[in-house]
Amino acid sequence: MNIMELINNFKDPVLIEQLSQGEKIYASLFVTLLGMTITFTALIVLWGLTATYSKMVQNAEAKKKANAVVDVKPVAPVAPVVTAVEPEEDEEELVAVISAAIAAGMGTGVHNIVVRNIVRVSDATPAWGQSGRMEQMNSRM
Repeated sequence: MNIMELINNFKDPVLIEQLSQGEKIYASLFVTLLGMTITFTALIVLWGLTATYSKMVQNAEAKKKANAVVDVKPVAPVAPVVTAVEPEEDEEELVAVISAAIAAGMGTGVHNIVVRNIVRVSDATPAWGQSGRMEQMNSRM
């Protein structure tokens, strides 16, 4: 009896009882292996599609980063608050540091970005948020 006839016998409960124990085990193993083969084939195809899509997205992001222009804008207009007189900073050095930080975050060189405007905004983070941020930074050092 070939495998297809054996599997067709599984349709009828009366015919299943007439099969020997060896035939039942053989047909069951065949069905199990067939199911596993189909499942793993589908998973491999999905993995291939996911890997291909990931590479396409990475290539598109790389092209976008190469041509990026950064315009730093404030989140919301902030009323100026005068609390204490701060010593004047070297503005060119500050622009250079901010430009380098943006370029490092984008994974590109400083020559590929243009910083047009830098506006200082106040930090509206509550005290518990600032404390948590400091703990995180100190734990990494």
